[in-house]
Amino acid sequence: QGLLMESGGGSVQAGGSLRLSCAVRGGLWRDNCIGWFRQAPGKEREGVVFKYTSSLLPYYGAVEEGRFTVTQDNANYSMHLQMEALKPEDTAIYYCAARQHGTCFRRDESDFSTWGEGIQVTVSS
Repeated sequence: QGLLMESGGGSVQAGGSLRLSCAVRGGLWRDNCIGWFRQAPGKEREGVVFKYTSSLLPYYGAVEEGRFTVTQDNANYSMHLQMEALKPEDTAIYYCAARQHGTCFRRDESDFSTWGEGIQVTVSS
């Protein structure tokens, strides 16, 4: 049984930075797609960035590549999301999600079977 645990959320002012981390447990790390999604109040959940653990290149969804950067720590089975130049519209609950196993070719939320509980990110103007 896989388990994902997010950490690092919080409140910042516009222009600030935050780093989210996702600890991936239960055999979900190797050769798998790990995704970050977010859901803002009153909006549908959307994909932010995706990373296949056996590849170098991420796939960016709802955010521009220059502000958000994803990195992975293979030694600790963790995926990190560095968020820069944050805007109030980045305010959302951020979720880490994993496929059962497979690449990031399919990136709809229905393709991800294991989810973290989510962590709040609030950006004030």
